[in-house]
Amino acid sequence: MSSGDGGGGGGGHKGEGSCRAGLDAQGAVMSKVIAGIMTSVDGYITGPDDGPGSGLGTGGERLHNWAFGGRWSYETGPTGEMAGEDKAWMDEAMGGLGAVIAGRWTYEAAEHWEDKNPWGVPFFIVTHRPEEQPEGDAFVFVAGLVEAVDRAKAAAGEKDVHLMGGADVIRQGLAAGLVDELTVIIAPVVLGGGKRLFEGFGRDLELEHKGVRQTTHATFIDYAVGQL
Repeated sequence: MSSGDGGGGGGGHKGEGSCRAGLDAQGAVMSKVIAGIMTSVDGYITGPDDGPGSGLGTGGERLHNWAFGGRWSYETGPTGEMAGEDKAWMDEAMGGLGAVIAGRWTYEAAEHWEDKNPWGVPFFIVTHRPEEQPEGDAFVFVAGLVEAVDRAKAAAGEKDVHLMGGADVIRQGLAAGLVDELTVIIAPVVLGGGKRLFEGFGRDLELEHKGVRQTTHATFIDYAVGQL
C-alpha cells in the first residue's frame, strides 16, 4: 500500500484496525501509525531517475510486480492484477485503513493520482508549501509530519494511519518516534541504484518481529517499532 519516493501502489499493514490498535490509559482504542514501503533486496525503494511519469525509476516497476500479478512497465502499463496471498495481504491491510500520509515528492511523482484520492480515506500530504493545496477535498496539505500524524489519527478514529512514503517521510517518522509498526515488502530483485530506504538514517531502533508472509513476487515483513 505504500509507494517509494516516486509514487505507485504498494505496502501497508495487515489486520483489522480494531485488532491492531492499542489502548490508552482509559482503555479506549487508539489508532496506530504503520509505515509500509517496498524495497529491492539491496535496499532501494526506487530505481535511478525516478520522477513524474516514472515514479519508481528505471527498472523500479519490478518492486510492484506483486500488486499486478507479474511483470509490468510504465510503457505497457499493468496487464494483470494481484491474486492469491498478495491479494489476501492487501485486503487485510485495506480493512484496517483509516487515513493515509504521503510526502510531497511522492504526490508529485505519482502525478497527483490524476487529482483523485486513490485510497477512499482522508489523505494528508506533507509539504513545505501547504498553501498550494488543490481545490476540493481529495488531498489535505499540511506543513509538517507531526501535524499530519495528529490530523490523520483524528480522522482515522479507531482505524490505523498508513505512512506510505516516500523514504524521507518514513525516516522522519521513525526518527521522531511517530511510527508504531513498520512493514517492509522486499521484491526479489537487485536494482543496483536509486533511492535507499535508510539513506543517511542515524537512529538506533529496536524492532520486534511480528510476522512474515512469502509469495512468488514479494516477502512481507512486519515489525513493531521500539525506541532505545
